[in-house]
Amino acid sequence: MRDRGTSRRDYLKFMATTAGLATAAPLAFSQAGQPKTEQSPGPPPRHEQRIQWWQAAKFGMFIHWGLYSLIGRHEWAMEMEGIPVRQYEVLAKHFNPKPNAARDWARLAKAAGQKYMVMTTKHHEGFCNFDTKLTDYCAPKQAAGRDLVREFVEAARSEGLRVGFYYSLMDWHHPDGSKCATDEAARGRFVAYTHGLIRELMTNYGKIDILWYDVDWPLTPEQWDSQKMNDMVFDLQPDIIVNNRNGLPGDFSTPEQEIRAADRGRAWEACMTLNDSWGYHKADDNWKSPKTVVDNLITCAHGGGNYLLNIGPKPDGSIPEESSEILQAVGKWTNANGSAIYGTERCDLHGHVYAGFTQRGNTVYAHVNKWPGDTPAEQWLTFYQPSSVISFGGFRTKVKSVRTLVGDKPLTFAQDDLCLRITGLPVSAPDEPATVLVIDCDGPPVMDRDYVRRNRPRFKVGVS
Repeated sequence: MRDRGTSRRDYLKFMATTAGLATAAPLAFSQAGQPKTEQSPGPPPRHEQRIQWWQAAKFGMFIHWGLYSLIGRHEWAMEMEGIPVRQYEVLAKHFNPKPNAARDWARLAKAAGQKYMVMTTKHHEGFCNFDTKLTDYCAPKQAAGRDLVREFVEAARSEGLRVGFYYSLMDWHHPDGSKCATDEAARGRFVAYTHGLIRELMTNYGKIDILWYDVDWPLTPEQWDSQKMNDMVFDLQPDIIVNNRNGLPGDFSTPEQEIRAADRGRAWEACMTLNDSWGYHKADDNWKSPKTVVDNLITCAHGGGNYLLNIGPKPDGSIPEESSEILQAVGKWTNANGSAIYGTERCDLHGHVYAGFTQRGNTVYAHVNKWPGDTPAEQWLTFYQPSSVISFGGFRTKVKSVRTLVGDKPLTFAQDDLCLRITGLPVSAPDEPATVLVIDCDGPPVMDRDYVRRNRPRFKVGVS
């Protein structure tokens, strides 16, 4: 998907302009490619009904797993290392993971508080993890001898999780995967092959909740017959939601490795890795902390979006220990504080130096992730008593009550024209990595720090 600081889209543009490779090599190094033609103005029909569950869910698990897992050097190893197709194909004869590895993924997702799972059915390498009649380059006809996607579907459903399929349009293995850009006969064959694989995925596994397209290189939406593709998908799966990576708007946008809220009214989901790699990379030890994951989840929910967090299982399907430890720790927090995340709506309150905010109706959830504790000033500034105070400047809506989410403990507060101050707090944070304070208001919450800047009383220069 994306290297740190470099998207596949950026990488493709760079290579195309410096080496003239726009149609010679699949170097779109981001999942989030820009559409090649003007998009239609809105999402597919019945969007609001179909996406309602997803917007409440907020948190999902992404799984990148394929032949590249055997190499253990990132899911882009085939291209990055220039591995010939015939050499890479040999990996299929050795990809034989333990049975039902997906059960451990699903249990971990549920423990972490994730509500849906999205698995790579076919990544850019072209290998299909599912049973297909269209190619022998698939798990049931190679060493695994079984349908790995079916195992995933059954595992997710057994834990009560929604099911999503990732599908890469780009294909480094198919003989027409590159030349389809300049050869009309090749394009016809490759598009028919692509539509056929998607039809199988939408037909053979019962109800599917999400179709997550990726990288539409090297064709335009018209060349992919993307509208026809989506029409087929909705005909077979009327309640499914689809993303925007086949060149059409789809139901939601997909910022990658960054949290970037879409315009109000547009559904979006930030997809991110736990380290710097999507597929298993044994040398990648740049793991996100549980605190970072929770902060990202809060930030996504604040913007009205979702957080799709990736794991890259090992070749046998086992979960890297670090991934498991991080998600288990995150799950302890979501288990206690999930009501401040799930089902919340877009929140317009400003961020704070030590807190983030989510919202449901007239209720604000303040996620205090940098507990202020006491300061030297509190020893002599009496209005800072007791020892720890939470203060939100510019909180303009009248507050009716404040309490802790965990333990439901009422808190003392005072509100004036400039700020809301919450007192009676301990020196140390009651909860980690974020303590949630529930602020019930008598109307839609408004916080305007510019009001403080404009209207705070000012006196003479110097000490008044």
